[in-house]
Amino acid sequence: MAILAYIIFFVPLLAGAHKNSPFVRFHANQGTVLFISCLIFGVLYGIIISVLTGLLLTTGAWGLLGIVGTVLGLVWLLPAILYVLGIINAATGKTKPLPVIGKFTLIK
Repeated sequence: MAILAYIIFFVPLLAGAHKNSPFVRFHANQGTVLFISCLIFGVLYGIIISVLTGLLLTTGAWGLLGIVGTVLGLVWLLPAILYVLGIINAATGKTKPLPVIGKFTLIK
């Protein structure tokens, strides 16, 4: 159930598994915080890429558009790495907080 907290974050919450097990509660919290962080990150990413695209197109810097798009696209590897780390921690029975977002608690 802890692994599902990273794949489909709401399943352990709906099943109530987080109420019975501190281990599942920990990973349900980490998965939920990670999901919300990704939503916020996606909105900010969309705003930044839109503004940069507009600036680059209006200034005629067509060549930079591909470079900026590639670099910003690689930034999406960070959440993917956090998801993989969370799944590995859950699968190996660890309650190690994820980097950057691990200190936040939404589910008590």
